[in-house]
Amino acid sequence: MDELASSSSKVSVASTRVRDKTATLERLQSSLLRVMDSGRRLSIKAVAEEAGVTPSLIHHVYPDVAEQIRATMGRSTRAQRDAKHDELVDAKRTISDQKAELRELRADLASIASVNLQLQDRIDELEAQLEGKLAPIRI
Repeated sequence: MDELASSSSKVSVASTRVRDKTATLERLQSSLLRVMDSGRRLSIKAVAEEAGVTPSLIHHVYPDVAEQIRATMGRSTRAQRDAKHDELVDAKRTISDQKAELRELRADLASIASVNLQLQDRIDELEAQLEGKLAPIRI
């Protein structure tokens, strides 16, 4: 008999939770409308305060309501994700372009360094000729 009472109380608690969740969802929906109609700045925090719940409850238990609020604010998760993806693609393209430019600049630097060494050798040779330390080679 105790098992029957125990299982019926579990069913009662479960059905109470479903009713409470449904009631809370309705409260959140009506709070969303009240916040929008009041002219207050729409946010998850404002809707939570209006409904008498915490913002984390909306985020964790009612993610659809949170997404609805974000969409109404113009900041849906999908839109934010797409914007971040576009930024990432642009950043990757910029990095690729800068890497290519860096390779070109390094090649130019190596070439310029080679020319610089040749010129420095020629300067040293000419200075030595001027000082009489080196006789010019005539072919």
